[in-house]
Amino acid sequence: MPILHLNDGNFKKEVLESKIPVLVDYWAPWCMPCKMLAPVIDEVAGEFENKIKVCKLNVDENPRLATQYGIMSIPTLIFFKNGKVMEQVVGVLNKTDLKRKIEDNLR
Repeated sequence: MPILHLNDGNFKKEVLESKIPVLVDYWAPWCMPCKMLAPVIDEVAGEFENKIKVCKLNVDENPRLATQYGIMSIPTLIFFKNGKVMEQVVGVLNKTDLKRKIEDNLR
């Protein structure tokens, strides 16, 4: 399952109405820590395919959604399950820590 790019038009369907848990990466193209996290996000998206939906949301292009979820710093990762926020993590995680967070949120 490739990484899905979210916007105001598809957020509700792809995240809030998803049948499986969703990881949303709130990012921006100018953000260096976001660029550092991107390859890690790509790797876990492949490893957890069909278990979790991995999405990216550009905060510059979708400021309403960033504000709605209280995004103050990027990168911010939010785990959703059944349309509800389960956990929010700010900053860059290494692959081991991100995998642990995903596994915790799949329980």
